[in-house]
Amino acid sequence: MSIIKITKNIGVPKYKQIISSIENAILSGEFKRGDKLPSINSVKLKFSLSRDTVLLAYNELKVRGIVNSVPGKGYYVKSESIEIAQKIFLLFDELNAFKEDLYNSFLKSLNDNVEVDIYFHHFNYDVFSKLIFDNIGSYNYYIIMPANLEGTELVIDKLPDNKVYVLDQTSPKLSKYPSIHQNFEKDILKGLIKGMNLLKKYKKLVLLFQKEKQPIGMFKGFQMFCNTYRFEYEIIDSLGSRALTKGEVYIIPDDRNLIQIIKKIKEIDFILAKDIGIISYNDTLLKEIVEGGITTISTDFNEMGERLARMVTNNEQVKIENVNNLILRNSL
Repeated sequence: MSIIKITKNIGVPKYKQIISSIENAILSGEFKRGDKLPSINSVKLKFSLSRDTVLLAYNELKVRGIVNSVPGKGYYVKSESIEIAQKIFLLFDELNAFKEDLYNSFLKSLNDNVEVDIYFHHFNYDVFSKLIFDNIGSYNYYIIMPANLEGTELVIDKLPDNKVYVLDQTSPKLSKYPSIHQNFEKDILKGLIKGMNLLKKYKKLVLLFQKEKQPIGMFKGFQMFCNTYRFEYEIIDSLGSRALTKGEVYIIPDDRNLIQIIKKIKEIDFILAKDIGIISYNDTLLKEIVEGGITTISTDFNEMGERLARMVTNNEQVKIENVNNLILRNSL
């Protein structure tokens, strides 16, 4: 029991003194992997503490991966490495080039003593739910990309409000959580207005919209632009066997279909930007080069990652709309 030391009136919370005592015992070799910690009740009684104070200390050590708990038996030393100060749960919908930029920027902007575990739900509600339920209580912070899945607020609500950050897409049902996100309706509208003079050279605007993956705001902003500025338009869910017609501009949100439409253009000997225009979503280095450059509507994913890291590091409870812009290149 002597390994835990509590000193009154020194300005350090008692739960933090418990954590420091256990860390020092591990560093000195008094505690080794597999050793049992003093019971919560014994620490509580010796130092006249509340059970919650001791539990808070033990749970923080558990979240950091230093101790684990065995129901009915107590807490045990799990790792002798105490360098990890925080653990972060990061849930993406899927990994692609621009989200890899976001992820790398986020990691680079964190302190060295923060550990990040990344997971993917692939737009599957059951996978989304299981990943969160299986990891409740195991992390200091939960950064969640809910995409457009319905009912995610019911799952996220099981986590402590002050430990959750929403990433990329948010909604009124998730408004109580801090977030760094895109305003898809406003962004596509603003981008198309910026490119209006070039768009006027074409006969029709075509949005490829897959509702299970793309945000509804993209659909609404596109429709608003076309109706307001009297552009003929069409919304499709697949390129499939679609025959391309001269004078069309395609807004392509995903990279797989971007490659497919470029291939179709080449197969029928159309000329990109002259016969068919393309606006892609989410800029990458590759889009600067392919076919002399693809026009994109994109947020700055490196900035998003850096700002997210600052939010988590400083425990900022704010909502930030990430900057978005139209980047004009040779495909329009």
